[in-house]
Amino acid sequence: MSSTTDKIKGVANEAAGNVKQGIGKATDDPKLQAEGKAQELKGDAQKTAGHAKDAVKDGADAVKRSL
Repeated sequence: MSSTTDKIKGVANEAAGNVKQGIGKATDDPKLQAEGKAQELKGDAQKTAGHAKDAVKDGADAVKRSL
């Protein structure tokens, strides 16, 4: 996946996770709250992966420019 794709999927998973958590709290459903938290964390990890890919690419580009 590209870094942009990772970031977009990450934001979507975070948003969906937050919604699940909110519904879980409103309906007093701890399982749904936990699923929402897990999905939110997955989204955060995806966004982090996207940022890491950008950093690696930027570093590689800087090395190429310095050669």
